[in-house]
Amino acid sequence: MKKLLVIGACGQIGTELVQALREKYGKKNVVASDIRKPEDENLADGLFEIIDITKVPQIEAVIEKYTIDTIYNMAALLSATGEKMPVKCWEVNMNGVLNVLQCALKYNLQRIIMPSSIAVFGPDTPRIDTPNDTILRPTSMYGVTKVCGERLCDYYVKRYGVDARGLRYPGIISAETLPGGGTTDYAVEIFYKAIEEGKYTCFLGPETRLPMMYMPDCIKATIDLAEADFDSLTHHNDFNLAAFSVTPAKLADAIRKFIPNFEIDYEPDYRQMIADSWPESIDDSVARAEWGWKPEWDLDSMTRDMLEKLKKRYSEGTLYK
Repeated sequence: MKKLLVIGACGQIGTELVQALREKYGKKNVVASDIRKPEDENLADGLFEIIDITKVPQIEAVIEKYTIDTIYNMAALLSATGEKMPVKCWEVNMNGVLNVLQCALKYNLQRIIMPSSIAVFGPDTPRIDTPNDTILRPTSMYGVTKVCGERLCDYYVKRYGVDARGLRYPGIISAETLPGGGTTDYAVEIFYKAIEEGKYTCFLGPETRLPMMYMPDCIKATIDLAEADFDSLTHHNDFNLAAFSVTPAKLADAIRKFIPNFEIDYEPDYRQMIADSWPESIDDSVARAEWGWKPEWDLDSMTRDMLEKLKKRYSEGTLYK
């Protein structure tokens, strides 16, 4: 039986990933961890340990305590936060990856999952149907750390035979957990404001088109890649991932199908420059070919499900819980 450790479990993706892994493998076989104690009741209902990913002894102690054989590293400072704290971003995103890889060597771990991001791309990259294998010159510290992380993981695959895998997440939209400092956070915030106030002020311009994905597809893709046959993979740590692309204006239009009087205005801030350096759409044909990736949610089905779930929580008074 696999013994899984999720580092960064209190984050937007980590919270729901832990739930999915526990449903699949059992609560006793999935250890959640983060630098802070969980506020989410589902996370607390299971094994949990405090881990600062920059502290190797803390990682090693948990590996030894539970005989961990697989690590999902979800710990990261995201794009917007990373621009405010670039040195801290490097410490967490880059040194953290190295620490996990070194633990993989020391303890002969079976598998490491190291998610990346579309932030690896930059203004020199083709922005329409961005290829999987293309020029990587990001302009944010978050993007720099993700490029370096991909290359470092690939080095450990080729040099030491570590089974490290990663995929490039687009913007992730979730009805369960709030985002944590990314440039695509507006695509979650807009739904909460639509429910609460019927209006939203967006920090990106109306025609800023970016790749997005609904959380259920994100979780499915992560687990599917983790379970893929290693011998079927030519790539390892840099799989493009896509579902749909959308602008703030188009997302507002989708919401108006259910909330006709919804209003939106725009006050672009420093995140606009980051967004303008990212792709508008992604070519994920490599992931489709090598491990069978295929999204299940589009813009309309995601919008309907988001609003249904958030309206229910709003009526119960649990929107932010």
